[in-house]
Amino acid sequence: MKLHLLNRTSLQNSSFTVTQHADSHFLKVWHYHPELELVYILKSTGTRFIGDGIEKFSEGDLVLIGKNLPHMWLNDDVFFEEGSTHSSEAIGVHFKEEFLGKHFFQVIEMKPIQQLIKRAAQGILFVDIDEDIKNEIEELVHLDAFEKTISFLKILHKLANHGEYRLLSSPGFLNSFHKTENKILDDIYEFVFKNFNQPIGSKDVAAIAKMNPSAFSRFFKRVHRKTFTRYLNEIRIGYACKLLMENQQNITPVCYDSGFNNVSNFNRHFKSITGISPSEYIKLHTQN
Repeated sequence: MKLHLLNRTSLQNSSFTVTQHADSHFLKVWHYHPELELVYILKSTGTRFIGDGIEKFSEGDLVLIGKNLPHMWLNDDVFFEEGSTHSSEAIGVHFKEEFLGKHFFQVIEMKPIQQLIKRAAQGILFVDIDEDIKNEIEELVHLDAFEKTISFLKILHKLANHGEYRLLSSPGFLNSFHKTENKILDDIYEFVFKNFNQPIGSKDVAAIAKMNPSAFSRFFKRVHRKTFTRYLNEIRIGYACKLLMENQQNITPVCYDSGFNNVSNFNRHFKSITGISPSEYIKLHTQN
């Protein structure tokens, strides 16, 4: 899963872009770009990778991704099967923080949106969004340049004042990603995200980073404020949460599919990271 820098520069003679995507599946590329990205899933399911966060996504999800935050939308396997009739549809808005001028969002009237943009550095999933906001996002595709700009500002203002949301990536990932300017940890993240459910250890990753194990351990803990083992287990548990929501009765296969070698070890790390047991997590997400 090589990390790519994508060019999202507007080709529409506009300061930001609004695009409606419709295809058999989403772009299967682990990437980042200097623009923020607002994504509204119209139709699709799969796994969302935002920084070091891994979660299931589905129709109706609305996410704001900060600038230069690596991400990928990976559809479920059924979308890639030969002869599949499944389709993926989404509306994406790409915009730079200064798309209306360097100091536009720094005036007092725009403070809520400025704070929203700061939160987006970790990725934001908006919960229980009103239908009128979703409808306004869909309408952006059909508006002229001026009306589109005004409408988008109103959408950002409503999202800034929407109290129900979750941050999708850890501060540790964000800090380390920017501190290294995407160099050493770029290769580490690529290796970890590709192999996290396989038997790997700090020695394997130290070799990727071209360091001896002791130096790598010190380096990783300095930039992440946690050990590599803890980081790896957080990635695995994040993936396990996604699998448990999909297969709500099968804890044992989820344990092994997430990269753990026994159920007791899996249960211990799951509770340490999420605060609840896998069975409690299933009950929480199956309540009406």
